[in-house]
Amino acid sequence: MYSIKQVAAMLGIQAVTLRAWENRYNAVTPERTESGYRMYTEEHVADLRWLKQQIDQHQTSISEAVRMLKEKKETRFKADIPMPTAPPVPNAEEAYEHMTDQIYDSLYHFQGERANGLIDFGFTMYGYDSMFYHVLVPILVRVGDAWEEGRATVAQEHFMTQLISQRFYQFFHLFPIYPHLPKVLAMCPEGEHHQVGLLLFSLFMRKNGAEVLYLGANTPEEGVFPIIREQKIKLVCLSITDSGLVNTCDQLIDRIREEFPHVRFVLGGKGFERAEHARYPEWIMPEDSGDWQSWIEREYFTQ
Repeated sequence: MYSIKQVAAMLGIQAVTLRAWENRYNAVTPERTESGYRMYTEEHVADLRWLKQQIDQHQTSISEAVRMLKEKKETRFKADIPMPTAPPVPNAEEAYEHMTDQIYDSLYHFQGERANGLIDFGFTMYGYDSMFYHVLVPILVRVGDAWEEGRATVAQEHFMTQLISQRFYQFFHLFPIYPHLPKVLAMCPEGEHHQVGLLLFSLFMRKNGAEVLYLGANTPEEGVFPIIREQKIKLVCLSITDSGLVNTCDQLIDRIREEFPHVRFVLGGKGFERAEHARYPEWIMPEDSGDWQSWIEREYFTQ
């Protein structure tokens, strides 16, 4: 459930406009708390995003867009943007795989509008947690594999990765920040171009209330030290998939610790998990993301 402030920030629609759409056009009807505050479900958010698309991309009036939305719902999600009905599959894993295939195929053929429509539908059907872990992350992994094996061009890899990454970023600001938690700097060192794990862990930290400064893949060391100093960073997250970069990370950690002895570290990715002689094994995250919560609470949030 999202507040009107969160929905406004996520969709780029002013709160006064959301209220007007509700009162004048009955666009969506949010639920209300006991105190009378509006609370929006993921389905409400998906509907509002669709309305905004019709207005921004097709110059449709809000009244006409609402009429189209209601008609679309009555006809099982038939709309200008191709939208699937719930896949006729017997279990959740097959449903996720079905959704993954459709979105990947759309992105592979540069059909960004259709891919976003499918993602919106997926959020409505399965919720954002399931979509992130079971659909979007596997797509990013598949994209990376396709590029390395020559089945996807550089342009395709960039387009697909950028669109999915943007969907991750949209959710960063939806969670409250708790000032008593460590301020986090998340980055992949120079030479590491895969950021799937880093994105996922950064979102995990934001869900736990930590403020995250996300620098992303292939981050040069130059400029990192001023950020740690000026932003009062307390926790640095490094992610690598190439175990050949472990020594590079160890040296970077040593330099950071020398200048900022208070800073702590979280190390993740296949590169660290496969390292036989990592200098700081106590900081390596569990491979299974299901174990992250207990680990992070034990190692950081309780101290």
